[in-house]
Amino acid sequence: MKLAIVKYNAGNIRSVIFALERLGIEPILTDNPDELKSADKVIFPGVGEASSTMRYLKERKLDEVIRELKQPTFGICLGQQLMCKHSEEGNTDCLGIFDIAVKKFVGTEKIPHIGWNNIVDLKTPLFKHVSESDYTYFVHSFYAEQSEFTIATTDYILPFSAALHRDNFYATQFHPEKSGDVGAKILQGFLEI
Repeated sequence: MKLAIVKYNAGNIRSVIFALERLGIEPILTDNPDELKSADKVIFPGVGEASSTMRYLKERKLDEVIRELKQPTFGICLGQQLMCKHSEEGNTDCLGIFDIAVKKFVGTEKIPHIGWNNIVDLKTPLFKHVSESDYTYFVHSFYAEQSEFTIATTDYILPFSAALHRDNFYATQFHPEKSGDVGAKILQGFLEI
């Protein structure tokens, strides 16, 4: 299987590579449109800031490439947020794969949301190897609203989309690559799609 990871100005890419290698996959890290389009699967990971990242993607026309992918594509954390329509972070227009907004947490709880939280209401084969209420690792100050695309929910300050799905696009707000055995099982679920 040829698995490509989108190369852009995001942190945490090495962790995703190591997690895939533990599953026996040697991914390629690339910003080459032809390599991304010809891969069997694509992962769009990220830790970073929405407006500067979208600017980087647009300058290299990677925004168009990602939108046009036909194979299973998996966004992680910032990757999920950028797959949405708009983010309050930097008042940023994003990729629009999911027609929902990304909003900033507001409340008395600690922000950013950092640590382990359970995921519930699991749908799609992405979660076929995990159980309802398993715990995954989150680090974020912004969240995707719940919608018809929501395939997992977490509650921190309010219920939000822990994962999204539309057509060939899957995404998680949490970091499967940092979520131990549960995260490895979710990555395995993606590899089997």
